[in-house]
Amino acid sequence: MNRRDELMPLSQVLEELGGISRRTFYRWRELGRAPVCVKLPNGDLLVWRSDFTVWLESRREAA
Repeated sequence: MNRRDELMPLSQVLEELGGISRRTFYRWRELGRAPVCVKLPNGDLLVWRSDFTVWLESRREAA
């Protein structure tokens, strides 16, 4: 984690992924294909921006 890191709410993560649905994201979590999440006691999910970036880069395919 760096000083510029931030916790992103799930709504922001979904938006940055092109507007995928919550259902799709939760399915990815079940399959172990989603970025690492922080689950709050109230059930809300947050994602560190640095974890999201690493996860997204790991999904890049060769052109």
